[in-house]
Amino acid sequence: MPFIGEIPKYKSLSIVGMAKNTGKTECLNYILSHYKHHGEALAITSIGVDGESADAVYQTAKPEITFYENMLVQTSEKHFAQRQSTCEILDVSAQQTALGRLITARIKTEGKLILSGSSHTQGLLDFVNTMQNLGAKTCLIDGALSRMSLASPAIAEAMILCTGAALSKSLTHLVQKTKFQYDLIRLPLVEDTNLRTQLAPIEQGVWGIDAKLDVHSLGIVSPLLLTLNKHKIKKEYPYIYVAGVVNDALLEFLRLQKKHLIIPDFSKVFASPLAWQMYSKSMGEVRVVRQTKLLGICINPWSPEGYILDSIELRKVLSDCLEVGVWDLRFQ
Repeated sequence: MPFIGEIPKYKSLSIVGMAKNTGKTECLNYILSHYKHHGEALAITSIGVDGESADAVYQTAKPEITFYENMLVQTSEKHFAQRQSTCEILDVSAQQTALGRLITARIKTEGKLILSGSSHTQGLLDFVNTMQNLGAKTCLIDGALSRMSLASPAIAEAMILCTGAALSKSLTHLVQKTKFQYDLIRLPLVEDTNLRTQLAPIEQGVWGIDAKLDVHSLGIVSPLLLTLNKHKIKKEYPYIYVAGVVNDALLEFLRLQKKHLIIPDFSKVFASPLAWQMYSKSMGEVRVVRQTKLLGICINPWSPEGYILDSIELRKVLSDCLEVGVWDLRFQ
């Protein structure tokens, strides 16, 4: 079974879609159905809302989510009240969300439930820690539309990427977009472990790194202010660490300044493929402080707008250009 055997190796796993309707719920149900027949403890939450019977945008039918005995879940008060299973409440958070407080519960009888958990980094970190203390071996975080930041390795050790026809009706464009995201996820680590240790706690700003790999504060709180403070980018800093968003303008600035870029992880990149390619050709690979393990890519050849791509062809083209398993879970 694809990637299933790898999941217990990681304490946290995110399932992220490159667009709405690319098969995240199908992937989640696939994992849950496997765990129904195995004893490993599993915990689940969502950074959006998942498990509804109908798509909120297209009004098309969506797969609901069935949970099984002994699984742990975290969802909002609103959706917990609509559950179709018996649950043991383990915790009620003091934190309020738009859908009420967050309920942590253990499933006692098989049934359906809508997920709607925290959408903030700290909330998700708290979820992972709480569920581990309750005995969960792996915590699943169900992603939301293009919320790559919450698939950061600061939160999830591993991830599954979902892509498909809803991203683009052109197979060529779909593959290009997926390959670009794949390349970002697979960005190489900073090789020097001491430098990684120095950079890991830094959460904001722009920092200079000298030839001895010592880190220096530039007093720039945001990369958006970098061009206004270019006099601080000294020649003795061949590397620049950016803890915030990386966009086209930043890449072009660093390319012209001939500076090598280091970032916390792939989720900070909001640049276009063209700007990324221009920078990489000029300065080489960007390095990251943390990596997420990509367990596989799941595809959905169906689009809610009515067009369908050939599943076999899509899987083959993606498999030929990516060094990771590619699956259509409906045809396993």
